[in-house]
Amino acid sequence: MENLTNINRRDFLKICTILTATMGLPHALVKKVEASVKAKRKPTVIWLHFMECTGCSETLLRASHPPLGRFLLEIVDLAYHETLMAGAGHQAEEALKRAIQEAKGQYILVVEGAVSTKDGGIYCQIGGKPALQILKEVSREAKLVIAFGTCATFGGIQAAAPNPTGAVGVSEVIGSSKLINISGCPPNPYNLLATVAYLLTFNRPPELDEHKRPVFAYGRKIHDHCERRAHFDEGRFVESFGDEGHRRGYCLYKVGCKGPVTYANCMTLKFCDIGAWPIGAGHPCLGCTEPNFWDRMTPFYKHLPDIKIPGGKGIIADAEDIGKVALLGAGAAIAVHAGAGILKRVFKSSKTNNVDTPTETKEEKHG
Repeated sequence: MENLTNINRRDFLKICTILTATMGLPHALVKKVEASVKAKRKPTVIWLHFMECTGCSETLLRASHPPLGRFLLEIVDLAYHETLMAGAGHQAEEALKRAIQEAKGQYILVVEGAVSTKDGGIYCQIGGKPALQILKEVSREAKLVIAFGTCATFGGIQAAAPNPTGAVGVSEVIGSSKLINISGCPPNPYNLLATVAYLLTFNRPPELDEHKRPVFAYGRKIHDHCERRAHFDEGRFVESFGDEGHRRGYCLYKVGCKGPVTYANCMTLKFCDIGAWPIGAGHPCLGCTEPNFWDRMTPFYKHLPDIKIPGGKGIIADAEDIGKVALLGAGAAIAVHAGAGILKRVFKSSKTNNVDTPTETKEEKHG
């Protein structure tokens, strides 16, 4: 497989197929995606870490079936990543400078974590320089910037009120002209890989929503494709954790699920190599892909007041009522039809009797 020596053919094709599906592309384009990511020329990637927990990198590196971290390292030239690189201190700083110089105007910058802006950004510094300054300098020569994770896209928990460090998302520092946001706490790693694969395949960014997120990943509400949606429509809800409804897998809306207002593809991609995701595990969606979710979506375990809960008896009961009405109508129609049939038979019988009875002769009549 040429330069893809660390991944077997089966895993490689599996990842390409999943990425193609994630991007919403037809299966016929798997070959094109495969050819693009196998190209010998790898794009240079510089990965910066600011105010975060490194969970976004961890979710990428811990996916092992297939090995997404190795796949990323095979399709890009990861020139700088503080968590993964062997060098430290001055060696790391030199590696960053060299990567910027050698791939000037062509590298992809990935940013993980929020950026402190208060007091000149002194609350987050790397190598004696504020993250605010580093981001401005490194993004200036980047071809494209990918903010990876909700901290980088919208500020995350660091930006929650009262936000003592003045934490903000990447867009508030460098604007959004060459920015792609991949939100989530953590984001699904396939959304990052699919974005990179799209860039390699089509040499342009994918379609983005109003928050600069790829539409293929953030174009649908969790609620619209949730595995518990039928329970919501039927009015079957978990009232408290551990109750009978919880054990039966009922809708989690009343215990705080923010799926009705959250845009993401968690319900189709899922996590952890085993097809797991919060709602599937019995925990409500917290809306972590949305802007300012730490402020907007709290209290996390109370439902949103402006979501209309289905009233009445539910879809199935309503359907049964409609069915009963239909049956009554059908019964009435049958009764009318049966009545008409009886009348027809009586009339026909009467007619038949008149025909079969011999008519009296004049002699019989007057005899």
